[in-house]
Amino acid sequence: MRIGHGYDVHKLTEGRKLILGGVDIPFEKGLLGHSDADVLTHAVMDALLGAAGLGDIGRHFPDSDPAYAGADSLALLDHVMALLHEKGWQVGNVDATILAQRPKLAPHIGQMRDNLARHMDVPAEQVNVKATTEEGLGFTGLGQGMAAHAVALLEPIQK
Repeated sequence: MRIGHGYDVHKLTEGRKLILGGVDIPFEKGLLGHSDADVLTHAVMDALLGAAGLGDIGRHFPDSDPAYAGADSLALLDHVMALLHEKGWQVGNVDATILAQRPKLAPHIGQMRDNLARHMDVPAEQVNVKATTEEGLGFTGLGQGMAAHAVALLEPIQK
């Protein structure tokens, strides 16, 4: 078994969609980034890559590569999963936390979880997504951006 931790952060800005876990969430701002800036999926991918000893998303999907401009992060997760399977790993479980003052994310958590589970090819029970505010503290609490942490457990693929 291998354990990895992932973290990502993006600035909130006007004129962008807010995508978290592949869910388009109605909000007046979205996250700024080279891809769709899905901070949750990015943290999950970093946790998976870290557990497998395969670096991070910046190495695999550099923001200097125009091929990833506006990329769907769930499609990038599919690529990460192919790398893991090639190295003999499967997901045991993932636990992720989104740090955001607004909007309220509770109504969307189930769909985020289902999307991530489907793209990692595991039952939804093996994926946990939660959200918290930071009580008005720091850049997330001031509504300047969002962050996410994720922890992943990888297990060897049983032949």
